[in-house]
Amino acid sequence: MRLSSGVFTPAVTLDVMESTLELLGLSTLIGATLVVLSILLGLITSRAGMPLLLVFLAVGMLAGEDGPGGIQFDNHQLSFWIANIALAVILLDGGLRTPMAIFRVALKPAMWLATVGVFLTCALLAILAIILFDLPFTLALLFGAIVSSTDAAAVFSLLKNLGLKLNERVEATLEIESGINDPMAIFLTLLAISLLSNGVMDLHEIDWFGILGMLVQQAGIGLLLAYIWGRAFAKIVQHLKIENHRNHGINALLVLSAGIAIFGLATVLGGSGFLAIYVFGLILGNQKTRLVKTIVPAMDGLAWLFQASMFLLLGLLATPSAVLQSLGPGLGLALLLMFVVRPLAVIPCLVPFRYTPKEMLFVSWVGLRGAVPIILAIFPVIAGVDHPRLMLDLALLVVILSLLMQGSTIGWVARKLDLVLPEASDVRGQRQIFGSFTLDGRAPMAEVVAFYGLDAEVDDAAELTLDEWLKQQLGKPPVVGDVYSVPNVSFVVKEMSGANISKVGFAQ
Repeated sequence: MRLSSGVFTPAVTLDVMESTLELLGLSTLIGATLVVLSILLGLITSRAGMPLLLVFLAVGMLAGEDGPGGIQFDNHQLSFWIANIALAVILLDGGLRTPMAIFRVALKPAMWLATVGVFLTCALLAILAIILFDLPFTLALLFGAIVSSTDAAAVFSLLKNLGLKLNERVEATLEIESGINDPMAIFLTLLAISLLSNGVMDLHEIDWFGILGMLVQQAGIGLLLAYIWGRAFAKIVQHLKIENHRNHGINALLVLSAGIAIFGLATVLGGSGFLAIYVFGLILGNQKTRLVKTIVPAMDGLAWLFQASMFLLLGLLATPSAVLQSLGPGLGLALLLMFVVRPLAVIPCLVPFRYTPKEMLFVSWVGLRGAVPIILAIFPVIAGVDHPRLMLDLALLVVILSLLMQGSTIGWVARKLDLVLPEASDVRGQRQIFGSFTLDGRAPMAEVVAFYGLDAEVDDAAELTLDEWLKQQLGKPPVVGDVYSVPNVSFVVKEMSGANISKVGFAQ
């Protein structure tokens, strides 16, 4: 109650409480209604291949100041805070679900994509923006940095909801890349903002050694803290036998809080909080404890709640009328990113690892942009640099076009490139991919050569098993669906047992 001149005035206090409760009720009503509407529309439009995240973004924009909802929202600080926490939760969920086994086939190439690939994307986009749209060097660099990384929320959700059994190599590459490439994008964005703030206009004025040191610091601190806390937290869980606790909701809250804690600590100490929470989830998720299995459904619900909130909020933050003023450059740069820049950044990173042309093409196409570019576009707004609104508008156009064109065609492209593996129940599909005969991977190659008359095609294989010979010919960690052909004969990896090929399809 309010105290005035020694007299209580409960009527005034009640009025304040009533207005506050009314505002609270109205806010929750609007928020919940938007989420319900987004999910219902998403479930309907998903049948036509429309990504659910794009529906959340569109509903937020329709509810905003330029849409029928007319809600005026321009709190960039709040949006930045909520979006960062939401992305951290999504990365934690992704890490918990990622089996360490996929790193066998894709860790090195994904790391190249997350570092060199992001840098190449930023540089190529900046060059094109300068040449085609006459943007100043620092602004072009800032735009390139903002949209240089793929988005974990978009990649994780779309691959999970695809309902297709994809080639393990490309799926693992995309998941790992999107989980670990944010530090490089954030670093490049902060670099560009620093150059803008200090009036640096020439590449010769940049302290490249200082830049490299900052990048190593962010990645190093994030990885070190995640490893220490991940191992320690797993020990705590085992020692206290927390996995035996039947309240799975409390267990999920415990893991979520532990993840957010390492995210905050890494950020405070100058490291990458996003990398830290993803690796923490990865370490914890591969401990083979009951805790992770029991909390996955709850974490899935939390991840979707945060995704919905994040994209709705970002949609509210957008001003479509302002975005349309940058429509020409935005569409041009978005198309160049998808069809020119992304392939030019991906191919040099994957060729050394002997990816097939179809695999490289698919990885290039699934360079999805989502919440991360919009979050990064808020950085210059908060920093108060020149033309901050332009960066936000351009980033939003890139995200919308990426989700609309790339997100809605992932399944179709995967099928066209023959990267979808048949289910075990699909007998016809199994024969079409793996042939009519199955060989044991432990079979001596000498017997295979003699039985099928392959002496002229297969040399120096007598001392090897089929598994050893095929891995030698492939020259890369094998995955189901890999093919090696000699004249008139194709060997197809049909089943893996750890790192070994246990069954091989044989087609003539």
